[in-house]
Amino acid sequence: MRTGVVRVRDIIEEGHRLTGGFHVSEDERAVARLRRLTCSMATVRDLVGGRGIFRGPIFKGNFVDNPELGEPYVSARDIVNADVAPDTYLSRRHGRLLDELRLCEGMILVTCSGMNLGKAIWSRPGFGTLVGSGDLIRIEPNAAAAPPGYLFAFLASRYGHAQIRKQIYGGHIKHVDPEHIASLSVPRFDWTFEQKIHDLVEKASSLRVEATRLLRGVAARFDGLVDALLKQQRESPRVGVVNASLLQRRMDAQFHDPFVRALRAQLVSGEHATIGTWCQRIFLPGIFKRIHVDDLAYGAPYYTGSTLFSLDPEPKGVLSRKTTLFEQVRMEEGTVLVQAFGQKGGLTGRAVWVGRHLAGATTTHMLVRLQAKTKEDTAYLFGFLQSQAAYRQIASLTYGGSIPHFDEDGIASVVIPLFSASERRELARDVVTSVDCRDDALDAERQACTLVEHAIEGGAK
Repeated sequence: MRTGVVRVRDIIEEGHRLTGGFHVSEDERAVARLRRLTCSMATVRDLVGGRGIFRGPIFKGNFVDNPELGEPYVSARDIVNADVAPDTYLSRRHGRLLDELRLCEGMILVTCSGMNLGKAIWSRPGFGTLVGSGDLIRIEPNAAAAPPGYLFAFLASRYGHAQIRKQIYGGHIKHVDPEHIASLSVPRFDWTFEQKIHDLVEKASSLRVEATRLLRGVAARFDGLVDALLKQQRESPRVGVVNASLLQRRMDAQFHDPFVRALRAQLVSGEHATIGTWCQRIFLPGIFKRIHVDDLAYGAPYYTGSTLFSLDPEPKGVLSRKTTLFEQVRMEEGTVLVQAFGQKGGLTGRAVWVGRHLAGATTTHMLVRLQAKTKEDTAYLFGFLQSQAAYRQIASLTYGGSIPHFDEDGIASVVIPLFSASERRELARDVVTSVDCRDDALDAERQACTLVEHAIEGGAK
C-alpha cells in the first residue's frame, strides 16, 4: 500500500480529482519537474490542427472475413505490435463511420483503455489503409506549431507518459479521455532541437516500414506456393474424412483439418524439409518459479511472451540468477522464438527474432526456441514463419483445455519448402536486413525520447 499527504489546495487546483493515484504516485516527481522548467510551455491543444484531438465513436461492429467486403481493422492491442497485421475486417456497410475510424499517416495515437493504456504510437506510412478501434485517441499535429515528431517523442517519453498516467480514472476498466490529453503541458525548446527529434522519429518510422515490406515480401514468396489454397473460401463447419489409422496419435478434429492436410501435401510435393530436420536446436524450457529482484546486477530483464512482439518491448521486471531455469530462459541473439501457449487467434504460433535489444534478457518458458546451424538458415526459417503456410500448420498442432499449446515434437513436424540455394540466401538477407531495421528503428525512437528527457532534466530549476 502507498500512502501520502495531499493538500486541499492541490485537490482544488487539479480539478477536484479525488483519485488517490492522481496525487500519490511515482509519476508525481516527473510532473513536478515539468512545473519547474524555465522554458516556455504549451499544451497539446495548442499544437494540433485539422480535427484536433478526438477518439473514434463507440459502435457495434459488423465484421466480415472477406477483405473485399470490408476495411482492415486494428484494436488498441494490435497497434502496439511491431508487425501490425489485421486479421479482421469492418464491413463497408458502416459507411461514414469508417471515415471517422480511419487512421492517417502522421497521426499520433494514444491508447485510452486496456492493457497498454496511455501508450503513444506514431502512425506510419501504410496506416492510412486501416480503420482503428474507438479505444484509440487520435491527435492530428499542426506542423506549423511544432514538429510533429517532437510532440510524439514528448508524449512517448517518461515525462509525457507520467502526465498521461496521472489522468487515468475508472474502476475495473481504466480510461483516459481526449480532453485529458489536450490539457497536458508540453515544454518548448529551440526549433532546431525539436526538428532533430522529429527527424529521428521519421527515421524510425521509415526503418519500420522497410522492415515490414521486406518481411511481408519474404512471407509472400512462401505463400505463393499455396496461393490457390489460401484464396479458397473456408467452409463453416469444415468437414473431413480421416482414416482410423491416423487417429492413433491424435483424435481432435483441429489436428486433422482438411485444409492443413491439403496445404502440407502441396508443400511436400516439392523440395522440402521439416523444422525438425532444419534446426539443430528445438527447445521448450520447463515450468519454473520466477524469483524477481530489483537490481540488474543480480539478474537480467524479464519479458512476458506478448511483450516481445511490441514496437518497444518493456521488461516486466528483473529475473534473479538464482531462478532454477535462469540459463534456459535467457535469450540468445539470432534465435527464433515461437509462442507455444495461448488462445486460438492470439499470438500462439507467432514468431519473434531475438535481436540485439533482447539478447541476454530472459523471458517466459512458453516460447519454443529454434536455431538452425547458421544464422542464414535461421533467418530463412524466421521468414517462413511469417507466412500463412507456416502459421496454419502450427495452429493445427495445439492441444489442451483452458490454455491450448504445442510441444517440440509438434513444431518439429511442420513442413518447410526449400527454394534453390541462391534464393534461400537472398530471402535470408532480406530477413536479416528487416530485423536489423527494427533494431535501428528502436534505437532512433529511444534516442529521440532520451534527448527530450535530458532537455527537460537540464532545464528544470
